[in-house]
Amino acid sequence: MLEIRIHGRGGQGAQVGCQILAEAFFRAGLWVQAFAAYGGERRGAPVTAFLRIDDRPIRIRCDIEQPHHALVLDRTLLAEPALTGPLRPGGVLVVNSPEGPLPGPPRAGRVVRVDATAIAQAHGLGAIVATAVLGAFAGATGLVALEDLRAAVEQGSPARRRENVEACAEGYLAAAGLARVGA
Repeated sequence: MLEIRIHGRGGQGAQVGCQILAEAFFRAGLWVQAFAAYGGERRGAPVTAFLRIDDRPIRIRCDIEQPHHALVLDRTLLAEPALTGPLRPGGVLVVNSPEGPLPGPPRAGRVVRVDATAIAQAHGLGAIVATAVLGAFAGATGLVALEDLRAAVEQGSPARRRENVEACAEGYLAAAGLARVGA
């Protein structure tokens, strides 16, 4: 079973992004389980979304303590290790971050940075960086096909579908090393 955590702040699209990523894996024929945990429902408050993927039904019903991979929509959350927690060995941490040092302790696993904020702003999405980070995750790991992810973004975007699909594709290209974004 593959476990993924998504960390963000209210208004960045972490919950919707988790549902979109679940749909992309579902389109690939896998079983998924997606849910979120958040405190006060307000913009800017920390939000964590959880995703499990397997080739058989998923029966476990608890938070994910140590995921295989993590997506961080707001790099300032890295300064709070209790929020983001450790990854399993060989995991990938995808961080919305321009160049420069990352806050918090050094990270285990491979760190993939993408300036999702610049991508989102270029596509008129404002603070909604989730689709660019999802694309970066797909490009960095190869775990989900861009075609499935784009279809899921199109289906799951509550507004600005075309812009979200384009941001997703740009994030994918940036993480896959095929384009230079935010430089």
